[in-house]
Amino acid sequence: MFADLLRRLTAPQPERLPDPDARLALTALLVRIARSDNDYSASEIDRIDRICAARYSLSPFEATALRQEAEALEAAAPDTVRFTRAIKDAVSYEDRIAVIEALWSVVLADGVREQEEDAVLRLVSNLLGISDRDSALARQRVEAG
Repeated sequence: MFADLLRRLTAPQPERLPDPDARLALTALLVRIARSDNDYSASEIDRIDRICAARYSLSPFEATALRQEAEALEAAAPDTVRFTRAIKDAVSYEDRIAVIEALWSVVLADGVREQEEDAVLRLVSNLLGISDRDSALARQRVEAG
C-alpha cells in the first residue's frame, strides 16, 4: 500500500491524490515534523491525533489509526525534500496552508520550539510553496488560537 502511494507521489508528473491518500501523506508530514528533533513526545502525538480528528471529522480511534499508518508511511518515505515536493504537486494550495498551520501546532505542542523543528518547518514551507510571511502568519494564528 505505501509503496504504491510513494510511487505515485514521486512520479515525474504526480496527479492530484484522492482524499484518503492526501490525508495520509499530510499526516505523515505532521509525524515527520514531530520526529525532527528526535523527541516524538506524547503531547505531539496527542496534537496530531486531535488535528486529524478535527480536520477529517474522525473519531479518536480513527484519528489514532490514521496517525499510526502515517508513522509507517513517514518511516518509509524518501527524504523530506522529495517527499514534500511530491505533496506540493499532489495537494491543493489551500490544503498546504492548512498543513503549515497544523505543522506549527505540532511544533508548539510540547511548549518548546526546537531549532531542528524550526529548520524543518522552514524547509517544508518553502518546498510546499508557502512564503516565510504566510508561514509566520500561520504560526501567529496557531499561537493566538
